[in-house]
Amino acid sequence: MPAHVFAVHLSARHRFSKETALCISLLAGQGVAGDAHCGVTVQHRSRLARDAHLPNLRQVHLLQRELFVELAATGHHVHPGELGENITTEGIDLLALPTGTELRVGPDVLLRLTGLRNPCVQINRFQPGLMAAVLDHTADGALVRKAGVMAVVLLGGEVAALDRIDVQLPAGRHTPLRPV
Repeated sequence: MPAHVFAVHLSARHRFSKETALCISLLAGQGVAGDAHCGVTVQHRSRLARDAHLPNLRQVHLLQRELFVELAATGHHVHPGELGENITTEGIDLLALPTGTELRVGPDVLLRLTGLRNPCVQINRFQPGLMAAVLDHTADGALVRKAGVMAVVLLGGEVAALDRIDVQLPAGRHTPLRPV
């Protein structure tokens, strides 16, 4: 099966986990309609405290379902939406994509990847030891963050489970994703 949406989630309140929905509506330049992180400027609480006027580069949080399988092997049983993602994907290595990659989701939605989600202390409150499980290191010691990627909405529309995801890599030299 080609890369696709496994499930979609949102929460109107600033909570760690999000509720699964049948579909979500994405708004260009803002994020997921009805989600606490929807907005043109930053909506994440820690970023609001620093500078509430910065652009929102974290409009949509995507996380690959394959991480849940990996976590289960280490004793961490986590389900889609519980790590706060809006879109759970399947069949695509999100972490390997460069900054600026565009994802066509379903027939209408176009997202642009802005960076990695930097896992915060809340992840260990959700499940002790989970922070270490979503962090890894390369052979040369570089930190690998596996808690998903962040994106902005270029073209809005509806997204639901089983929607196809097509990847368009950016032209020119590719820059690895960094935390945003």
